[in-house]
Amino acid sequence: MSENVQIERLSGDEQFEAYVARPAGEPKAAIVVIQEIFGVNAGIRRKCDRLAEDGYLAVAPDLFWPLERGIELDPDIEPEMQRALDLMGKFDQDEGIRDIEATIKWARAETGGKKVGAVGYCLGGRLAYMTAARTDSDATVGYYAVGIDELLREKEAIANPLMLHIPTDDGFVDKDTQKAMHEGLDPHPKVTLHDYEGMDHGFATEFGKRRNEECAQLADKRTAGFFAKHLG
Repeated sequence: MSENVQIERLSGDEQFEAYVARPAGEPKAAIVVIQEIFGVNAGIRRKCDRLAEDGYLAVAPDLFWPLERGIELDPDIEPEMQRALDLMGKFDQDEGIRDIEATIKWARAETGGKKVGAVGYCLGGRLAYMTAARTDSDATVGYYAVGIDELLREKEAIANPLMLHIPTDDGFVDKDTQKAMHEGLDPHPKVTLHDYEGMDHGFATEFGKRRNEECAQLADKRTAGFFAKHLG
């Protein structure tokens, strides 16, 4: 079962919308699904639906709402890709993390205090790293996170498990950045990095030409095992 809900900001002064997918029975935990630069589109909703099929309460907050509510873009349509990149440039990531924190708080209350994890993609992968460092997410996963080399100073604040999936031919994350991620994070006892040789950004998307079926399934299998271990 799926629905749209309103979540109150931490400041209590406004609300934003989130897509929620509920499992058939009692949820074993909750997972916040953090959008790409394309908004809470069909692919992100499908990620939520899959998690619900696995027994989790899944919730995807609309993080771009301060710019425009209800944005849904298709990365395979060039003008929409350009609009998405423009939105990313205007997006306040610190405010976005606070909205993710509010979503975690909502999910904990909704499940009666069960564990809450998070998974993010693209921009959401970067926000997943920030979520691991700045919130009490019980376990966090980031796919093709961008600009993590700029955030390595926050690694000491990561107290709960974090997994990052890194495509080695990511058009948005060069080899030097990947090297910095490994050098900075491989020694961290709570962080696990997985490389995907020859893969580009977006390889685990649900729809569209960016998807690589074999590596998407491998990454998602690792993610499923990670959440089963840390949210169970």
